[in-house]
Amino acid sequence: MTHAKLPAAPSNGFSWAGLGAVGFRQWYVLALLSLVYALNIADRYVITTVMESIRLDLHLTDSAVALLTGVALAIFYVSIGIPISALADRYSRRNIIAAALVIWSALTVFTGLSRTFTQMLLARVGVGIGESGGTPPSTSMLADCFRARQRTIAMTIWTLGASLGAWLGADVAGRVADSFGWRAAFLAMGVPGLVLGIVIFVTVREPVRGAMDGDERRGTTAAVRRAERKVPLARTLKVILSQPATMHLMMGGAVTALWGWGLMWWTPTFLQRAYHLTAGQAGAILGPMHLIAGSAATIGTGLLMATGPMANPRRVLWMMAITVAVMTVPSFFVYWTHDLATAKLCLWIFIPAMYFYIGPSFGLLNNVVPPQMRATASAVTLLMANIANLVVAPQFVGFVSDHVAGQGGADANSLRFALLLLAPTGLWAAYHYWAAISRIEAEAERLAATEL
Repeated sequence: MTHAKLPAAPSNGFSWAGLGAVGFRQWYVLALLSLVYALNIADRYVITTVMESIRLDLHLTDSAVALLTGVALAIFYVSIGIPISALADRYSRRNIIAAALVIWSALTVFTGLSRTFTQMLLARVGVGIGESGGTPPSTSMLADCFRARQRTIAMTIWTLGASLGAWLGADVAGRVADSFGWRAAFLAMGVPGLVLGIVIFVTVREPVRGAMDGDERRGTTAAVRRAERKVPLARTLKVILSQPATMHLMMGGAVTALWGWGLMWWTPTFLQRAYHLTAGQAGAILGPMHLIAGSAATIGTGLLMATGPMANPRRVLWMMAITVAVMTVPSFFVYWTHDLATAKLCLWIFIPAMYFYIGPSFGLLNNVVPPQMRATASAVTLLMANIANLVVAPQFVGFVSDHVAGQGGADANSLRFALLLLAPTGLWAAYHYWAAISRIEAEAERLAATEL
């Protein structure tokens, strides 16, 4: 395959103060990969919006629907994510992304067509297989489209896909479910991905690995040659897992996902039970919060990351630690209060915290690890995050809710109790960001000088 190098400073580029020029093709790739991320989240989130309808229709317990929400999706997501990322560190990331998107979109459609719990479980397993090929190649590809000082803001803009996807999976899917039934919501989320996969395959070119890691004035040949060296998967994992600050950064992201997204998978169902809402009504509450507050947090974080002081990774980690710790408080009161207006207010404050950390986390990670290890490093991060928020969090909440409810069956109070146990884990996430502060700079320098 012919690789097209993305120019560092083309004449038709846009200049953002402190970042340098960015060309149209770079923005185009960033926009498409943000849409891929949006559909990734939408296809994952839609089931939480209609989970109560599925539970009642198929006569399931909270633990059973938790299997559909998280474990089924994560079975292959976490097990084949690293092998797929290893392929992405060697072969065309564009092809992997396009194929993965088509696979998970088709199986999202099949989820809506499923008639039994077993069929739906298998469909969700298939969605997980497809989604495992989405994010690691995307973050690796973006790292070869933008220079080091541009990556954090590029990753932050890419994160806008998460808030867009959550809005689609909450508000749009909820409205479709209220109008046409919960099965139609899966079809509405799955079909657009089939089209986008083709667009990516036809219009996106694979960037040169390492082309954005060299000195802009003296050329990038050495960086490209270094990036083209093939590093065995075992060696890559050994290097990544032996870095304390990098591991704390990755653990911070994983526990933040456990806390934020773990709570959010059950929040639509909680609102429906506690305040007697339909799927569409709960989605109409949560969707705009994700789109408006989530996007505002993402854009605000991106603008902050573009400032001079935030070029220091220690300041970025301080910001992440403090923000997560503070936002843990409203996340607790969402489920403590029995007043819908108070719950809404706390959600408006809490939901932005689920978005602000993603771009800076991946941006820092891609600046620390060498180019030929980036997809694998992203996959390890996602493996940790997805075990936390797709396996541990949903099953923990479902199990506790069923256990507290007893023979009477899960209800609003049992679910409230389970969510209140999960909410304080935000403080645990803040600890990991704080613990990475002292070593992050020295670790990045050491890895940059390491012979692979």
